Amino acid sequence: MHWAVIVRVTGLLLALFSVILLIPAGIALLYGEAEITTFMTAFGITATTGLAMWLPLRGDRALRGRDGFLITALFYLGLGLFGALPFYFTPELTLTFAEAVFESTSGLTTTGATVITGLDNLPKSILFYRQLLQWFGGMGIIVLAVAVFPMLGIGGLQLYRTESTGIINDNKLTPRIAETAKALWLIYVGLTLICAAAYYLAGMSLFDAVAHSFATIAIGGFSTYDASIGHFNNVAIETIAMIFMVLSGVNFALHFLVWRRRNIFAYFKDIEVRTYLSFLAFFTSVIVLLLWQSAQPDINPLRDGLFQTISMATTTGFTTAPFSTWPSAAPLMLILVAFIGGCAGSTAGGMKVVRVLMLYLQGMREVNRLIHPNGVFLLKLGSHPVSDRVVQAVWSFVAVYGLVFFLSVVLITILAELDFTTAFSAVAACINNLGPGLGAVALHYGDLPESAHWLLTINMVLGRLEIFTILVLLTPAYWRR
Repeated sequence: MHWAVIVRVTGLLLALFSVILLIPAGIALLYGEAEITTFMTAFGITATTGLAMWLPLRGDRALRGRDGFLITALFYLGLGLFGALPFYFTPELTLTFAEAVFESTSGLTTTGATVITGLDNLPKSILFYRQLLQWFGGMGIIVLAVAVFPMLGIGGLQLYRTESTGIINDNKLTPRIAETAKALWLIYVGLTLICAAAYYLAGMSLFDAVAHSFATIAIGGFSTYDASIGHFNNVAIETIAMIFMVLSGVNFALHFLVWRRRNIFAYFKDIEVRTYLSFLAFFTSVIVLLLWQSAQPDINPLRDGLFQTISMATTTGFTTAPFSTWPSAAPLMLILVAFIGGCAGSTAGGMKVVRVLMLYLQGMREVNRLIHPNGVFLLKLGSHPVSDRVVQAVWSFVAVYGLVFFLSVVLITILAELDFTTAFSAVAACINNLGPGLGAVALHYGDLPESAHWLLTINMVLGRLEIFTILVLLTPAYWRR
């Protein structure tokens, strides 16, 4: 374990993050808000800490494979603490430190769960900061960092591997890992700009258009209004949101390949994308049918069902209607569909479509083996064979994911004394990086006790880093020389 390297890189990441705090400080200056002092204070603390960790330990020592796990975990946990400073220092919010860390981590992990109410009346700088946290957390600040690190003499491949989501996260779109990170960020920024322009043309103000484009492309779900997208009551805005939520749930590497080859049909050749779109179509049809059968006058089955299903299935968490009060099994189904999430390599949460697809294919292979005991059945994703090692990894991930979820529900029920509906949906919403839940967390998480906030914060980080990046740190083998 190279502690000097770990401290140095973590410090540099903190120093880079501190620069982000200058952006909402500029917004506060533009709107004449007193929060400029809040953000400059947070910037000073974060930058000083980061530089104090980095400057004394500058050098050319390279990262090793397991160093990346610890740096990624320290960075997300540390960033949740330092990112909480503006929320904690803002007197209008009156948040405890646990609530401030919850809000910060929710943004950085693109969960979208909030403890803040009265968003409509908050300072613009605070609102923009929440959206900015999600935007940088969407593609991953660490992926941004590996694009910059080569200029500083630091190799970033190990960080990229631990930050990137999905089953196979070593695939590089370009020969150099830094160029890969830059390529992904170019696509990410491009989609954000197009989304913001579309929102603006559909009727949003420039501030709201930029803010909501950040949350849409990051699949975060934070809004500048308590009523979320429902505040605008605009079909065009909802349509734009749905289009970009679906796009953001697709592997960004695939976006890059489509752009480079100028061939949009590459999307439909990808089996994960086809499965992803099929899931969306199926669950949307079920939800719309359930709402249509309920025949409630305040629900538009097609409009509300379509938007809410896409929002929850992609783990965005935008809302246009109080879905927790919907009849039948619709609310529970919307929570459960988030366990699937989007495609690997996207900004979506959940277990990822490719894992669910592989579970189905493996299940069918076992059925065929029962029918034909002497047969040899090769598991393929499209035309590509999948090794048994990858299949085992998928089964292991799903098993551990389920175990962590179950234990978290039990713990939060005991520690916070919550009813089962609230506990189940809160943990599901946080570990899947979804946001809205049912019961006491249908609107916000502000009424939960401090113990629940800390536990759910851990769940958000576990979900964002896909469990094993954190769990590997708890094994004795990791710490042995």
